[in-house]
Amino acid sequence: MFPSPQSGNLLPIIMPQLGESIAEATIVRSVFSIGDRVDADTDLIEVETNKAVMGVTVPCGGILKEVTAVVGESYPVGATLGYLEISDEDAEKLGLHDAPKPQPEKPKRAKGGGKSEQNPQGSSVEPTVRGLPVPAHVGGASFLSPRMKARMAELGLHAADLAGVAGSGAGGRVTIDDLERFLQDLERNTISPASSMRVAVADAMRRSWTRPLATVVLPVNLDILLAHRKKQASKPGPALYALRALAIALSEMPATAGRLIGDRVIHPRSVDIGFAVEAEDGVLVPVIRHADQFPLIDLVERYNRLVELARARRLPGSDTGGSIATITNYGVFGLTMATPIPLPEQTLLLGMGAGRITPSWNPEKKAFVPVTEAQFTLSFDHRVLDGGAAGRLLQRLASLLSTPDQL
Repeated sequence: MFPSPQSGNLLPIIMPQLGESIAEATIVRSVFSIGDRVDADTDLIEVETNKAVMGVTVPCGGILKEVTAVVGESYPVGATLGYLEISDEDAEKLGLHDAPKPQPEKPKRAKGGGKSEQNPQGSSVEPTVRGLPVPAHVGGASFLSPRMKARMAELGLHAADLAGVAGSGAGGRVTIDDLERFLQDLERNTISPASSMRVAVADAMRRSWTRPLATVVLPVNLDILLAHRKKQASKPGPALYALRALAIALSEMPATAGRLIGDRVIHPRSVDIGFAVEAEDGVLVPVIRHADQFPLIDLVERYNRLVELARARRLPGSDTGGSIATITNYGVFGLTMATPIPLPEQTLLLGMGAGRITPSWNPEKKAFVPVTEAQFTLSFDHRVLDGGAAGRLLQRLASLLSTPDQL
C-alpha cells in the first residue's frame, strides 16, 4: 500500500524516449481508469510506434488523476499525457515542488489545409527514423521550382510521390497547375489512410534508394542443411542457419561489414544481424546481437522469442536497430528470387528463395541427380562493396551452410 496522496501533488505522465530514432508515438489505450491506484513502473498508457506497442510508466505509485492524451492521436517525445496524484514524500523525492508544471501537448496536425499522412485512427503521423547516414528528405525528381517545393512541403509530399506526373512546363517541369490537377484526380479515387508503420517503411525505402544498390545471386544446395535440421530437437529455421553463417562470414571478412559515412568506412563494434518478420501492414526487423559469438543451437530460443514479439509488435528498443545486415526469407511466399532493398543504416541484405528440386551433375555417378536448391541473393551498397567482394562473401556463406554441424 502506498501513503495517501495529498491534493496538489500532480506528477506529469510524460511520453518517454521509446527508441533511438523514435520522435513520436500514437496513443493506443489507457490501461487504468481515472481514480485507480497504480504501482510504480506499471504500464499506464499503451502507445504505438512504427516498430512496436510499448507502455508508458511512472517512477512512483499514486492515483491516476487525469489522462489528457487522446486515443488515436500522435504525441511527441516529452509530451504530457496525463497526471498522477502522488504523496508528499514521493513528490519531495522527485523534486516535484521545484519543477514548473508542464502544459499538455496538442497532437500534431497537418499545416496549410493539406492532407497529412495518417494512421488508421486518423492521427497525424510523420516518419520517425532520423539520424541515419542517408538524409531523410532527399528529392527524387528534378525540375521542381522553389514554389513547387514549398507547396509540396505544405502538403507533406515527397518528390517520389510525383513520379507519375507528366510536367507541362518547360523542359518537362512539373508546375503548380500540374500538381493541383494531380491532387484533384486523386480525390476521385478510393483513399485509405496509411498506417504509421507503412509511412515509416515508405520513408526508409525512399532513403535507401538514394544509394547505388546492386545484387549478386548464387544457387545453394540445401540438402545437407535440411538433413541436419531434421536431427535437431529444437528445429532451427533455414533463416537462422543463414543468419549464423552470414555472421561468421562477416567476422572473417570484416572489410565487408562497414558503412560509408563521408570519406570513411565505419565498422561496427559487433556483428549484429537482423531478420525480417512480417507484421501487420509491414515488416519488423528484430536483431540478434553478437551473432558470430554464439553457436546455432544457442540462438534458437532467442530467435523464436524475437519472432513472437515482432508479430505482436512488442519488440523492445534494445532488440531493434544498429545491425549491419538483415536476413529475409522471401521463399516462404513461394518466390524463387527477389532483389530486396537494405535498410538505410545497413550495407547488406541477404535474401533466401524457395527451395526447388533441380537436377545437378554428380561427377562420381556421372549422372544428373535431384537436389534441393535455393537461390540466395545478396543486395549491397555498391559504395562499400564491389561485386567481387559481395560474391566472395556469398560463396563463403554457401560453404558454411554445407557444413551446418560447424555453425
